[in-house]
Amino acid sequence: MQSNIALFNINDGFAEAIVRGFRKGILGRSEYANLEQCEVLDDIKIHLNSTDYADFLANEPSPLHTVTIAEKCTEKLVSEFTYIRANSAEPLTTFLDYITYGYMIDNIVLLITGTLHERDMKELQEKCHPLGYFDAMTILCACKTINELYDYVLVATPLANYFKASRMSEEDLDEMNIEIIRNTLYKAYLEDFYQYCLSLGGDTAEIMGRILSFEADRRSINITVNSFGTELQKSDRETMFPNFGLLYPEGIQKLAKAEDTEQVAAIVKAYEPYSNLYFDNNDDGERSLVDSFFVKEVKLNELSFEQQMHYGVFYSYIRLREQEIRNIVWIAECVSQKLHDKIKQYIPIFDDRRFS
Repeated sequence: MQSNIALFNINDGFAEAIVRGFRKGILGRSEYANLEQCEVLDDIKIHLNSTDYADFLANEPSPLHTVTIAEKCTEKLVSEFTYIRANSAEPLTTFLDYITYGYMIDNIVLLITGTLHERDMKELQEKCHPLGYFDAMTILCACKTINELYDYVLVATPLANYFKASRMSEEDLDEMNIEIIRNTLYKAYLEDFYQYCLSLGGDTAEIMGRILSFEADRRSINITVNSFGTELQKSDRETMFPNFGLLYPEGIQKLAKAEDTEQVAAIVKAYEPYSNLYFDNNDDGERSLVDSFFVKEVKLNELSFEQQMHYGVFYSYIRLREQEIRNIVWIAECVSQKLHDKIKQYIPIFDDRRFS
């Protein structure tokens, strides 16, 4: 069991040293200050050449595009994750595999949705997240029912058990059912990952339990808010809520009955960590519920690095790097569209200049 910290360094000490080394490369205040001064996208490339992103952008020709910056930053993240996993041992290897399952779900939904709209399969695959690639992705376009999706694609992936646990009926793959598939798969995935982390014990169970509980609550709140004005029934909504988290069970039961966003706000306000979700706005009031969730997620994942000898840092590093990529892309978009008055509306990492 990983809870025996006396033995942690035998199998996991090197991998933890790697991820803590990578953490030192996360952009700081001075790097963001330089990026904020950029006038064109090629200026961003110049400033990133003095950071850990240098090797991934150095050979990109001008003129640079925002999509290219996003792809190369993601390529760097995937390279680091692959290196960490290559230097891991059980049970850390399994823990890292769990991280990739969420990306698999997103890729499946992206491909099915694109197929419904008759998008080019090659184009769709290029938009899939590399951490969620699996061999059967290419035949997704042939699936017309949920059973075919399972028999031809999911059965050969780690998501097979999540599909069976969701107990979805045989329905045509229309847009409503695709969203139900996404949320029911995520529910089963989060519940499984949560139980796995608890089984590891020690600080990993405590830290990952806290992070995954937040993720479960975020999904429950987002599912509720996004269901308003759709054909989704309240009874179906409740089946997609994870069965753990700070909101579980009382808050979840109330969310299932909520009629509008104001009722959701009233429900979550009773839970201190979420009491200001709808007020995490900067001065111009343009920050959304999604943004305020990102702010809270960053803080939770930063806290992982304040303790040692646990697996939470591996999960948190990936999430923080993803936020960093969102920050870089946001700045790049503002530069590209000449929206310099909005350029500071990103979420700093390991920095007190955070919207709270």
